Amino acid sequence: MVATQTPGREFRRTPWAAFVGYSIFASRWLQAPLYLGLIVAQGVYVYVFMVELWHLMHDVFAGEAPFTEATVMLAVLALIDVVMIANLLIMVIIGGYETFVSRINIDGHPDQPEWLSHVNANVLKVKLAMAIIGISSIHLLKTFIEVGDLGSGVPSETGETYTAQGVLWQVVIHVTFIVSAFALAAIDKMSTSARNAEKRGAQLDAELQDGVAVR
Repeated sequence: MVATQTPGREFRRTPWAAFVGYSIFASRWLQAPLYLGLIVAQGVYVYVFMVELWHLMHDVFAGEAPFTEATVMLAVLALIDVVMIANLLIMVIIGGYETFVSRINIDGHPDQPEWLSHVNANVLKVKLAMAIIGISSIHLLKTFIEVGDLGSGVPSETGETYTAQGVLWQVVIHVTFIVSAFALAAIDKMSTSARNAEKRGAQLDAELQDGVAVR
């Protein structure tokens, strides 16, 4: 015997309530100029990348300044740093717009990013955390290359001054980013498991109501 559910009482929405609700829903478009502004920032990073690349090529071929392997590595790391920040901007622009403003509807497009097909707020947070860890790793690697032997009194490759306490704080901040990323990934996994269990429960209830035997 299948238990019947008593239909709940229905309430009619007033025109004013409907207007307020649709206005709040439409307010998401206020974020669109923010993402357009990030596209402008992306163009600025393209310009910065080209300037850094020009300086690298000029120093290599002109030979006006002393050039070492460490100097080349620092210049390349600076370029990688710009690229990773640009990747972070792309994830924020596309993923944020898709999640919080409107769907882009590029399903089946050959250039659609793989991660965009299953993007949501939790996935976006985890990917942003991983991108921030990558950027922090580049900065930390640049610091390790520049400081060399910190206690020997030898100046860094770029002439900047580093202290043991400053380098330690960079390491601590980097580890904090890693721990935060693991926490976000764990929260995402738990929420995904809860959603899957809820879907399975709803499916089992539907099958029981239809009289289908469940093993």
